Amino acid sequence: MELGLIGLGRMGANMARRLTQAGHTVIGYTRQPEKAEALVKEGAIARGVTAFSNLVNALAKPRTFWLMLPAATVDATLHELVPLLDADDIVIDGGNSYYVDDIRRAAQLKVKGIEYVDCGTSGGIWGAERGYCLMIGGKVATVNRLHPIFAALAPGVVAATRTPGRVTRVGTVEQGYLHCGSHGAGHFVKMVHNGIEYGIMAAYAEGLNILHYANIGKQAHAVDAETTPLRNPEFYHYDFNLADIAEVWRRGSVISSWLLDLTATALLKDPQLNGFDGHVSDSGEGRWTLIAAVEEGVPAPVLSSALYSRFSSRGQADFADKLLSALRYEFGGHVETYRSGSGGK
Repeated sequence: MELGLIGLGRMGANMARRLTQAGHTVIGYTRQPEKAEALVKEGAIARGVTAFSNLVNALAKPRTFWLMLPAATVDATLHELVPLLDADDIVIDGGNSYYVDDIRRAAQLKVKGIEYVDCGTSGGIWGAERGYCLMIGGKVATVNRLHPIFAALAPGVVAATRTPGRVTRVGTVEQGYLHCGSHGAGHFVKMVHNGIEYGIMAAYAEGLNILHYANIGKQAHAVDAETTPLRNPEFYHYDFNLADIAEVWRRGSVISSWLLDLTATALLKDPQLNGFDGHVSDSGEGRWTLIAAVEEGVPAPVLSSALYSRFSSRGQADFADKLLSALRYEFGGHVETYRSGSGGK
């Protein structure tokens, strides 16, 4: 198949590579000509363009366009692209858009006879090698037209052993892609997927942080009215090698996962994580997951805690912390104390 791929960033470029290797023809759009030239030279795309008109003209009708862009830029991109399209063309949003926006966009494009598909795409920068888990929303007939594209991007049955009880391979789920439902369904599933990801990452981070400070009993401690004493410092004299612990957990542990694999890799490269400031971004899915949880009346304390932890990492709790300190001073004359967070590691 031919595909117009809009967005040749870290994931988009790797997707182009995987599609081209599978025999599809990819025309790539980017605002950076040098990036397109490099990918053409590499053989990752057949041609690179920097204008939507050139992209549209390069593809045979009916055309398929895959947007791999930040969610905040999708509407502006569609505003430029859609007037150039014809009925029966397909637009796929493979980024991390809010599923509510998918429902609106699908309705707007339907008026013009243009098909819209939302495709939650998981795989990160490793997707070219490992393949991408795809969660798809849209009309059945439209999704069926795109099976060759999805099959090329997905990891295939070799990505995981068969779940006990699955006797026959019905549908595409064991290939690594799934038509989840109508418009918005793909991004709804991906939204919750990323909310879970926040929680898993936070659990690894918090657990390893406890291990990181397990030698706190070796340190000198202030003795004053403002500091809770460490009652049994002799219980905290462990100097753990966190890279080794993550490594051993990868083998036979019930908490093993690809995220744990990546944790082990990160700690091996930089045991103290000195290359990072701990400023953790969130791209929206965790927030939207909690909105859905609230509106559904479904408790999600782990996912909400993980999201709020990210807010705190960016200094969004600083004012609240200062107010807590100010209140302690106002009602009890308590002065602030500070202890280094080095952990002796």
